[in-house]
Amino acid sequence: MLSITILTDNTAGELFLSEHGLSYLVDIDNEKILFDTGYSDMFLKNAEQLKIDIENEVKTIVLSHGHKDHGNGLKQLSNKTLITHPASFAKRFRKIDHSFVGLEITREEIENQFKLKASHTSLQLSENLYFLGEIPRTNGFESQSTNFEFEDGSEDYIPDDSALAAIVNNKLVVITGCSHSGICNICEHARTVTGISIIKAVIGGFHLKAQNEQTLKTIEYFRQNKIEKLLPSHCTAPPALDLFNSTFNTEQVKTGMIFRF
Repeated sequence: MLSITILTDNTAGELFLSEHGLSYLVDIDNEKILFDTGYSDMFLKNAEQLKIDIENEVKTIVLSHGHKDHGNGLKQLSNKTLITHPASFAKRFRKIDHSFVGLEITREEIENQFKLKASHTSLQLSENLYFLGEIPRTNGFESQSTNFEFEDGSEDYIPDDSALAAIVNNKLVVITGCSHSGICNICEHARTVTGISIIKAVIGGFHLKAQNEQTLKTIEYFRQNKIEKLLPSHCTAPPALDLFNSTFNTEQVKTGMIFRF
């Protein structure tokens, strides 16, 4: 069985805190993996409410990519294995005002605090859980533009953006942080990495902002692949969420919720 506990997300559940960030606790194969840590210590406060002891129950953290709303919470932890793409430590900024959006913790500090495994390629984390590594950008409607840039002003398409794929009863559950690489690209790569063709569910940030061509083609992809459960959250903006809800009757993801597959 797989369970995913929402420790940090944009929408608060009853008695829980929220922020613009993402942190999920993934429980599979008798192991608990922390997927992202949000912007602050909020994931720890919500975990305490749920009687989850992150310090003692979690040995491995996966960072989906190097944005501070997904990784600043790393400052609250140490002495664990941290898995991420090598480019997660790049200095990166918003194009519009050159405000800093990268991690507020350096690679050197990370290496002092954690056992770092920086990998371009996929890694099998347990019998039924995979870190997907760098996502190939294969379709023509995702990751076609970017609002981010590197320190030298060159465009930053977030090459480090990755995700998790879990196998449950020979079907996939895809767990995403922000999907800068494209949620459909991620799903296709999850199939390639795991060898499993049927996708049961997708949960996490879809990085869709409007009812535009990309959102419509993404919805068509999910419809054609007959995915049972869609749980868009975090960086999926209200216009896109409304379209998903009207098409698939999706559920609002809130902090404190636990999804079981």
